[in-house]
Amino acid sequence: QVQLVESGGGLVQAGGSLRLSCAASGRTVSMDAMAWFRRAPGKEREFVAAITWNYGKQDYAGSVKGRFTISKDNAKNTVYLQMNSLKPEDTAVYYCAARLTNNPAWSKWGQGTQVSVSE
Repeated sequence: QVQLVESGGGLVQAGGSLRLSCAASGRTVSMDAMAWFRRAPGKEREFVAAITWNYGKQDYAGSVKGRFTISKDNAKNTVYLQMNSLKPEDTAVYYCAARLTNNPAWSKWGQGTQVSVSE
């Protein structure tokens, strides 16, 4: 099993920055990729960014491209989301997810961390 724990959320003014962290534990050798999703109030959960665990290939939603950067530290089994130029519409609960080898679904999820961006 893989367990994920997010940290780093908070309240920031528009234009500010935050860095989220997601620490993985357990059977991390089975991880193929990790990602960040978010759910804003009254909206569906949406994809934010992903990174493959072995090769570091990154993918971003159009709404965050150029402002957010996903990175990883394999030695620490941790993935990060650096969020710059934050906008009020980035306000959401941010979730970390892991995709395991031989399973195309994002099957492991963290508990979420709140990010709030004020005007």
